[in-house]
Amino acid sequence: MYRAILPEGQVVCERYERDENGVELYDGDDRFVAFVPYASLHALLDEETYESDERSIM
Repeated sequence: MYRAILPEGQVVCERYERDENGVELYDGDDRFVAFVPYASLHALLDEETYESDERSIM
């Protein structure tokens, strides 16, 4: 599972695909969830990294 970190919040997805202009996010049923332009994407983290206690990540 991944989390796309945006200025307005987060979008959780099962997988993503990189595009020339951003990332396409998909759920566990392989349905399209959202397109996030790189300009709006602060980070794309896997669940293990997101839940880590390492402060430098966030």
